[in-house]
Amino acid sequence: MTDRTIQDAGSDGDVIRTFPFPVDLSVCGVGMQVGPMGTGRTWHADAPLHRVHRIDFHVVMLFSGGPVRHMIDFAEYEATAGDVLWIRPGQVHRFSPTSEYRGTVLTMQPGFLPRATVEATGLYRYDLPPLLHPDEPRLAALRASLDQLQREYEDTETLPLSLHTSVLRHSLTAFLLRLAHLAASSAEDAARQADTTFTLFRDAVERGFATNHSVSAYADALGYSRRTLVRAVRAATGETPKGFIDKRVVLEAKRLLAHTDLPIGRVGAAVGFPDAANFSKFFQQHTDVTPAGFRAELRLTARARRKGPHAPA
Repeated sequence: MTDRTIQDAGSDGDVIRTFPFPVDLSVCGVGMQVGPMGTGRTWHADAPLHRVHRIDFHVVMLFSGGPVRHMIDFAEYEATAGDVLWIRPGQVHRFSPTSEYRGTVLTMQPGFLPRATVEATGLYRYDLPPLLHPDEPRLAALRASLDQLQREYEDTETLPLSLHTSVLRHSLTAFLLRLAHLAASSAEDAARQADTTFTLFRDAVERGFATNHSVSAYADALGYSRRTLVRAVRAATGETPKGFIDKRVVLEAKRLLAHTDLPIGRVGAAVGFPDAANFSKFFQQHTDVTPAGFRAELRLTARARRKGPHAPA
């Protein structure tokens, strides 16, 4: 199995590697896996778990121990027993080599569930927090649902493959509905899920931010007036559509600056700025630092962290 990359580049320093769902490692080749976390278990034979990378599938980890530190898109999350960490496709993340991951991990391939279920479970709600802290009743329900899903996943004898897969989809849907409700409640965001206008805009931006930064263009493509789009986005996020687009562009630029060796000009081109000067101006306007300064600052911090507090000068 080969990995995909976000750039057509020759060296590992020029890309953030994206690993596909490992169908070959799943029981009966179905589009999901569930089992214990632990040393020696991985979702891809070549995945550098201690280095930043992307995956093109969902990962849900329910921890039975901790603390565990895990980086997702520049934020460090600390999980402990009873916490849930949900990593979505495309997010840049890194495992902690000093943490012991214990509990149950679920991975799911996009397309395994029907679209109606995907919408109902909020699988692509990137605005929701990755780290969730369920209370005791919700945790018990999540564990019971996940245990049932694992039993169905491992039972390959009592049903033919087509029915086995159907049962898995139903069991997975039940678990994800509980998880989605927890995520929405944690963010006090349940009311926003019904906002179809914002949902369509958010999804369109996710598909097109690298080439399209125009609010009017998104409004026209979606069939809304600019005023309608402004109201929907402001109600859902508290910011303007332009601010939402710019924030997504800045995030991708930060990812590439931090985790690849791409020249500044190529980073700008990858997020829709053919002119490097315009990209630098845009980036500095939104971060108060130049792209080169941002990259240098992160790498200086990384070098200091590797040396450690007691390392010789």
